[in-house]
Amino acid sequence: NMENQIDFLQRLIPVMALKILTHLDDSADLIRASAVSRHWQNIVVSNGLSKQLCIKRFPQLASITRVDEVSHDNSEPSHNSGEREHRAYASLFRALTAFPQTSCIANPVSASSTDNYPEESIMNTLDPGDKSLRWTSYWSSKGSDDSETPETLIYKLKANLCVITEINLHPFQAYFQLDFPIYSSKYVRFRMGHPKSWKELDHDFMEAQECADDKFIWTYTSPIFPVARENGLQRFKLSEPAVCIGGFLQAELLGRVQEQAADGKYYICMAHVQAIGRQLSPAFSVEFSELSNSVSLKYDDAEFGLAMRNVSSGHDSSLVHLVDKFSTSTISLTTSSREFT
Repeated sequence: NMENQIDFLQRLIPVMALKILTHLDDSADLIRASAVSRHWQNIVVSNGLSKQLCIKRFPQLASITRVDEVSHDNSEPSHNSGEREHRAYASLFRALTAFPQTSCIANPVSASSTDNYPEESIMNTLDPGDKSLRWTSYWSSKGSDDSETPETLIYKLKANLCVITEINLHPFQAYFQLDFPIYSSKYVRFRMGHPKSWKELDHDFMEAQECADDKFIWTYTSPIFPVARENGLQRFKLSEPAVCIGGFLQAELLGRVQEQAADGKYYICMAHVQAIGRQLSPAFSVEFSELSNSVSLKYDDAEFGLAMRNVSSGHDSSLVHLVDKFSTSTISLTTSSREFT
């Protein structure tokens, strides 16, 4: 008999009840907790526990200033920002950890230098091998007398909101030169972020052979990784998955190891660059306001549900039902007449 049940959280002081629920470390558990009763839901929603969980696991999300829900019908969006944020962040946490991993690079943006354009363009690094048809395929920097001269490669990702788990590089081996030298860098460091101004990206930096490094705000910087002087795809797994807010990746190649016999200069050459992670669109995206310097998270509940059903594909689909259940319980516990799908 539910009337005889005791809600132990109501017997505790609010600080202690909140402390207990903050120990839940999965958004599915927070969704379950919010569906127990009006009291539990109020603790979870009013204290933004789903948002706290996301930021604790993915600190880059702290830059998001608001959440907007996409509506596919004529219904009015929820006016309760706490409920809206709870739904969005609880779903976002699942997307960041459960969406399938895939290759995330869409297009190159710029290289800090290119020796022979377009034959040795950064565009060649999208090819998975070091040969394209009968021709060698690679990017080459300009030569330098200083072996410590760095180079940068910038790429646009397939979504403006991604979580990246590893980035892979394939240094180029010049089979057409004596002793088959490998033109790797000594080290590599990765950055992720967004443009300072989206209008400036209308410029074709590759064609103009201009560096775009100063056109971006980098919100994530990786540790420095050593690069092996080997002809093969080298994996650089990030210590923690990193959320890229804005959809741009920079590979900073530090130090040069190979001097070219023909001119005595040092070069860096890459055959392939690859970023592995989870694309969150169309369920999630971000929108930047240069005027107010703010970042909005766009959440599409219908697309998220579809994506999670595709992920489940016959396996445990309880997550989808839990999200749906929370949407239903929100309606039953409030006076809102909005219907969720």
